[in-house]
Formats: sequence, structure tokens, C-alpha cells
Amino acid sequence: MSERSNRPPYQTPPESNGCLTALLIGAGILMLLPGLCVVLIVAFDPVHAFNDPTTVSAFIGFFGITAGGIALIWWAVRRPR
Repeated sequence: MSERSNRPPYQTPPESNGCLTALLIGAGILMLLPGLCVVLIVAFDPVHAFNDPTTVSAFIGFFGITAGGIALIWWAVRRPR
């Protein structure tokens, strides 16, 4: 038997779903908005922004959501097609 007959038949790569990629990128952009709001709040009132522990924990949570948005956009762009 030849080497050519032992190989599996050629398979085309799966089609990428452009709508899913666009949806994931859109969701990631929406998740970036809380981080933008935090940056604007701190920029306009940096002295009083970190006085209250509740505000600090909200900022940390919003930055966590923003990090998730960045990760979602990165995953949507880099996932195998």
C-alpha cells in the first residue's frame, strides 16, 4: 500500500460564524463602559473618589467587569475559525 492511501481524506476547516464574533465583540464593548465611567469619575473628583469603602469596592468591581470585557473581545478575535 502506498503512503497516499493511508492518509485520511482532506477536510475543509469549519466555517466561522461572523454573527457570533460580532455579538461577542459588541458584548465586550458594553462591558468596557463601566470602566470608562470609573475613569471619568476619578478624573473629575480624584480627592473624594476613594474616601468611602463602598465606592472603592464598586470601582474594583467595575474594573473587574471591564477586564472581563477585554478578555471577551480578545477571545472573540483570537478564537479558532
